[in-house]
Amino acid sequence: MDVNGGLIRNIIFPLMESLKGNNIRKNLKYLQNTQSLPRHELKALQENKLKVLLTYCIERVPAYSDYGDLRKDINRDPFAALDKFPILTKKKFMESPDSYLSSNVEKSSLVPNRTGGSTGEPVKFYIDRKTVEFYEAARWRGLSWSDINIGDRSVMIWGSPIELGQQQRLVYKAKERFLKNRIIIPAYDLNPKSINQYMDTINAFKPKYFYGYASSLTLFADMMLSSKTKLNFLPKGVVSTAETLHDFQREKIERAFGCKVINEYGARDGGILAYQCQKGNMHITFENAVIEIVDLQSKKRVDPGNSGLLLVTDLNNFSMPRLRYQLGDVASISAQACTCEVTLPMLEKIQGREDDTFFSLEGSFIHGHFFNHIARNLDGIKQFQIIQHERNRLSLKIVKGQNFQDSEVRYFIDKITKAMGRVEVRVEFVEAIPTSGSGKIRYAIREFPLNSGN
Repeated sequence: MDVNGGLIRNIIFPLMESLKGNNIRKNLKYLQNTQSLPRHELKALQENKLKVLLTYCIERVPAYSDYGDLRKDINRDPFAALDKFPILTKKKFMESPDSYLSSNVEKSSLVPNRTGGSTGEPVKFYIDRKTVEFYEAARWRGLSWSDINIGDRSVMIWGSPIELGQQQRLVYKAKERFLKNRIIIPAYDLNPKSINQYMDTINAFKPKYFYGYASSLTLFADMMLSSKTKLNFLPKGVVSTAETLHDFQREKIERAFGCKVINEYGARDGGILAYQCQKGNMHITFENAVIEIVDLQSKKRVDPGNSGLLLVTDLNNFSMPRLRYQLGDVASISAQACTCEVTLPMLEKIQGREDDTFFSLEGSFIHGHFFNHIARNLDGIKQFQIIQHERNRLSLKIVKGQNFQDSEVRYFIDKITKAMGRVEVRVEFVEAIPTSGSGKIRYAIREFPLNSGN
């Protein structure tokens, strides 16, 4: 019996609601009530929220003050009006972040936040409690589809605040353990020699679910399979987040943990945008955000089923609104409906970051998934990372596995040049693929913009 989980659900959360006005459970109930509405009612709900947000932006947000002449368009058709606002890139936002702050809020009342910076300079922004509470409610709704609820035990394979002092770290661990019912295994410092210690801790704790980066969960699964260690209980699932989840990673994680992988799609500067249901489909958090898919080069909207850049407009963020914010991910919206009870639209493909997409000598796009599909069949290659420096120059870093053969490298390079053209591929054998400070690993990186002409 999980006594701590019951205390969190029945005492701590109600206290937070009465003392601090926390609305996570209220928002969760709202999202659970709307998740099965007919599509036309969902669209009307989203349309009304978008109309309010756009009107607010032209009145209260300096960055959008020049778009006041769109007021009539907003009232008539807010979706069409949204298309007349510019796409906001992270670079553009960072040039003048304070211009996106609402004139209606005090900066001191907001919470400073930042992205992980795994692909470059971190994006620094502000967020309010209301927005965070909607993000959390969206996460708990998605988890509830797999019978995971507020207060349930979890193990996170995650970044850990290494900058804290010893006393601060003890307080942090106590809060995580007793107020959130979870323990954290640092993703940035996973050590195969400690696998038995990790497993003893996990098997004693018996979490209902695991949560972590796709790459860190895959690495931990590798460690479990190599050491032939197993869980002595059956969790509800392993939640993969913060990175693209590849098929080979899902298969390995499910084999090691003995349960299904649940994909969570979101971003620190975008919120929880989609969650995987029991049927395996990724339902969009339609009530919280407008998601658009636009062509990689023309930036025009594409039809459902076609891939492109994902833009997000957060419908709850009135403190620092960012309209048509380009997260940098490539995805597509499905034209189909799910057979589960949830009527929310779905993301059909989440292919990863735009800068994971390579540009061949012939001018075609090749996504990083392509290289994963090659490597997954090469037993002697434990890990890899491929970097496109210029259109004709690439680096391939390889971590050798136990059954490594030179012929596999030649095969890998042959597949790369067939797809990319006669490019230069410099091979480097390394002990490990470098991670960011948070523990994330990127398998494919393009270092120049698609429109650079390189």
